[in-house]
Amino acid sequence: MKNFVAGPNEEGVRLSRFVEGVTHNMPKSLLYKAFRNKRVKVNGKKQDPDYRIHQGDLLELYINDEFFPAQPQKAPSKKRQPKVQVIWEDENIAILYKPTHLLCHSDRTGDPNLVDAFRAYLEEKGEYDPHAPSRFAPAICNRLDRGTEGLVVAAKNYPSLRDMNAIIQQDLLNKTYLTITFGFPPEGRHTAYLWHNEKTNKVTVRKRPAEGYKEIITQVKIEEKKGPFALCRIGLITGRTHQIRAHLAYLNAPVLGDIKYGNRTINEKLKQRTQNLCAVKIAFKEIPEENTLHYLTGQVFKLPSPAILEKFHQLEG
Repeated sequence: MKNFVAGPNEEGVRLSRFVEGVTHNMPKSLLYKAFRNKRVKVNGKKQDPDYRIHQGDLLELYINDEFFPAQPQKAPSKKRQPKVQVIWEDENIAILYKPTHLLCHSDRTGDPNLVDAFRAYLEEKGEYDPHAPSRFAPAICNRLDRGTEGLVVAAKNYPSLRDMNAIIQQDLLNKTYLTITFGFPPEGRHTAYLWHNEKTNKVTVRKRPAEGYKEIITQVKIEEKKGPFALCRIGLITGRTHQIRAHLAYLNAPVLGDIKYGNRTINEKLKQRTQNLCAVKIAFKEIPEENTLHYLTGQVFKLPSPAILEKFHQLEG
């Protein structure tokens, strides 16, 4: 028999899902038999499997100990995780800096990634226990390509992840980038259509709609010119895979250093092997009051002293 007190990460979670998360190798038949036989209680009373948990609920599971896993030992990391750089944080979210070449999430390479580094940071602070019964783990809410640096939003608890995802889906989060282009893109708001080939992880951009293509809208402003190069401020109206890089290449002003969509000759000549693209600002619009992150309305977070500015000024015109 085990007792649990529901925390913020269990808010809204279905009771049967919670029980499945804290038990191990328990057959479905026994799980639902436990519900029928009143061996799963909430605040001392029988509850149905579909009951939605509230923070502070006392969850009593009268289930054989054999179905509760032993306390796991922390597995040694295969590769050392980098120290996470936090730009701003509160009890719900954090604004993180992702360096170039660092993955946002783990992949088949096993290389270090931002989400693992963030969890390690919170674990060290005592804000996250990877061995706790909760099935939630701190997460990244938006992602950047491996070769892109800049600001990323992370959630510390389930309600914040849920509500930040809602903010992003409702287009209540503005993201601004700085990039260095080879050539001068036309300024203004540009609309095109993009198709993502998942096998090659490369996209194609065209002017008019077509089957399988999704609309992309990109705002372009040239901040400064130097020889054939431009320092551009980019506003993402839509957020598609490789949108900025592919759209700028379509506009005949590819991102300097971009090995997928860029100008190979100039990249090799200047020994540029990484795209010069940085997410420098995150700004929140009017967030509905029912959203727990409503207090972020109007807040703007900027990357202090973006390195891309120095890179631009070091270029020879």
